[in-house]
Amino acid sequence: MIETQAMNLQTHSSLITSSFAGGVCHLRLTQPSRRNALSLELLEALLDTFSALATDPQVGAIVLSGEGPAFCAGHDLKQLTAARQNADGGEAYFARTFATCSQVMQAITGLPQPVIAAVEGLATAAGCQLVASCDLAVAGAQAGFCTPGVNLGLFCTTPMVAIASNLTQKHALEMLLLGQVHDAGEAYRFGLVNRVVPAGEAEACALVLAQQIADKSRASVRLGKKAFYATRHLSQAAAYDEASAVMTCNMLEADAREGIGALLAKRKPVWSHQDG
Repeated sequence: MIETQAMNLQTHSSLITSSFAGGVCHLRLTQPSRRNALSLELLEALLDTFSALATDPQVGAIVLSGEGPAFCAGHDLKQLTAARQNADGGEAYFARTFATCSQVMQAITGLPQPVIAAVEGLATAAGCQLVASCDLAVAGAQAGFCTPGVNLGLFCTTPMVAIASNLTQKHALEMLLLGQVHDAGEAYRFGLVNRVVPAGEAEACALVLAQQIADKSRASVRLGKKAFYATRHLSQAAAYDEASAVMTCNMLEADAREGIGALLAKRKPVWSHQDG
């Protein structure tokens, strides 16, 4: 990490803190006493934060971690239960909460910058969904992953969307139907995380990966991430058509000219990070 710069993010420090260095933004959930549960307030703060980061050209990669013994305990069940006292039994509040959570997860995949989850402790239910929604994930050896809704009479249906896009069908259904805690090794075997590191080292590893990404051409990374998600569910022919069009645009950009020229000249490229 290099020189730290101030970031102009509209977040509440009681919910999320942010730091910036070398093109990497590190976001940390800061409610350890609540196990970083995804209250409606935290979900809205994350949406605001991601909206600000999406248009920040200085940010090349993002790391997301949580303070305390849990990465994220999922939805704030106390908050949801309190809403049952509303005249409609909580229906409007439930709908707003789950819709906002879905927007947060889609905002992560929609960000131009790659997002890396650094997981220590438990990631449960919507917290596991948060990990699955990130582009990459690093887990400390003592991390645990669980979708326990089935044990509570509340099937983890929205977490299922992100989890099913990461895991094979049978691994996803194993998590969703059994509701058991899976250790970091199993999460790696299932495809939920990229790397398992010694306990306490997930943040450091994620920051190293983020720095490696931020040091590359941000213009090409932006194009590549967008194309990855745009082509995932297309037919093979349609995916190749889309990918070919993206590569053509990419070849016309300044950083592609610079990168290829630097390779041929046997020198280090100097990125503009600019489209076009």
